[in-house]
Amino acid sequence: MQSEWFLVSLSDIVNLETFLKNTESFISSISKGERKALARGISVVENELDGSAELLKLLKVRDVPVIGFTGPPGAGKSTLINAFIRKITGLNKKVAVLAVDPTSPFNFGSLLGDRLRMAEHFNDEKVFIRSVATRGSLGGLTEKIIEITDLLKSADFDFILIETVGVGQSEVEIAGLADTTIVVVVPESGDDIQALKSGIMEIADIFVVNKSDREGAATFENNLKKMLMYRPAGEWSIPVLSTIATTGEGVEEVFEKTILHRESKSFNEKKYFLLTEKAWKLISNNRMKGIKKEEIHKAIQLEAADGSFNLYRFIEKFNR
Repeated sequence: MQSEWFLVSLSDIVNLETFLKNTESFISSISKGERKALARGISVVENELDGSAELLKLLKVRDVPVIGFTGPPGAGKSTLINAFIRKITGLNKKVAVLAVDPTSPFNFGSLLGDRLRMAEHFNDEKVFIRSVATRGSLGGLTEKIIEITDLLKSADFDFILIETVGVGQSEVEIAGLADTTIVVVVPESGDDIQALKSGIMEIADIFVVNKSDREGAATFENNLKKMLMYRPAGEWSIPVLSTIATTGEGVEEVFEKTILHRESKSFNEKKYFLLTEKAWKLISNNRMKGIKKEEIHKAIQLEAADGSFNLYRFIEKFNR
């Protein structure tokens, strides 16, 4: 089977043409929606196994809507994504979900919390769910998120949903990845609007006040709308919508707004920003390749022992 394609390093084979032919067959399996091939491809890319660079260079990335969900922990992002999945599959469309989970301190893998909350969709052939670990990333995503997303965009999905880990105001990287960024908040965030303004407040294409049946929801929603009035006017007017994701109330309107955002002039302007951000991130990651924090830690321990340690002289060796 094509999905049983195996990875070997270029040094282990004589004929480069044979290697590329196998890779193209594997990509063909992914584009046809073979889930085993897709799962294996993600593992290859995420762990930078032999052949991952060649695989990425041969991808035929499609123009698939990428919708990012971010916001404080406990805001109901997973529940809202569940509702989106039901909406998308109800339209007989296929959807991939990337749930970025916290990293286990023991095996550095994903803790799988978000994946468990989406268990109702596991057996649906129109749904593909994958949990990936942050592995130390502070932006709410994971280092290989761009490559994994492009792998999903080369498959047969109609939508891709990405949920950040829920670490708070630092998770702004999603704005450089998603076509549409949905910031999910709850009424309890009411006293923290000033703090939100300096972080995830700035990245929203759509605001969703979830759990809107709780006390203070209407006031919080109005406060958000007032704050948005002070932002520079643009082609896209950022909506503030209320939902009760557990019952599906308001989800239809949120979904419709994501479609409208993609069709707006603002989205066309964002395309080049997204490509620039992705290119910058990939170049930065490549330049940092081979530099391990553990090795830096050991080197600092050795060099700082005599009391004459200078941080700026120390990092010069890494800037060459």
